[in-house]
Amino acid sequence: MGRYFCETCKLFDDDTSKRQYHCGGCGICRIGGEENFFHCSKCGCCYSIILKNSHPCIEGAMHHDCPICFEYLFESRNDVTVLRCGHTLHRNCLKEMQEHYQYTCPICSKSVCDMSKVWEKFDAEIAAAPMPESYRNEKVWILCNDCGTSSEVQFHIFAQKCPSCKSYNTRQTRGR
Repeated sequence: MGRYFCETCKLFDDDTSKRQYHCGGCGICRIGGEENFFHCSKCGCCYSIILKNSHPCIEGAMHHDCPICFEYLFESRNDVTVLRCGHTLHRNCLKEMQEHYQYTCPICSKSVCDMSKVWEKFDAEIAAAPMPESYRNEKVWILCNDCGTSSEVQFHIFAQKCPSCKSYNTRQTRGR
């Protein structure tokens, strides 16, 4: 018999340095030490204790395919990361997205990281490129992907800024 044994999973392992434990909520054995994780019943999975009071719950967050590589997350051997919006994907898939300058969640389109420095650059570019006189009073309706606010804003060919959260992660919904 192994030094670690789980009656439920029928798992034997002599290498206890992995700090195995059985999570009743997940129904599987996990590694990393039970004291370092908690099970979120709504999400249906275990997360690092660091996220206990701050993760956004999404029902069944790990019980779907990675939106990038389409591997089932719950049974994946690859590291999974939780985005600010609560959606999950493989850490390597997120890294690849960012290498290709993709900084929005592939599921809900919210920004996956702090974009404030990028938005400051957008502010400077827009200030340096005023619209021609014939377009200066043009307004359009936008929906902010980050905060969900719908607003009427000044049109600019480069981008439209959300007046609520100051994000440029917006989409035009009508106008122009």
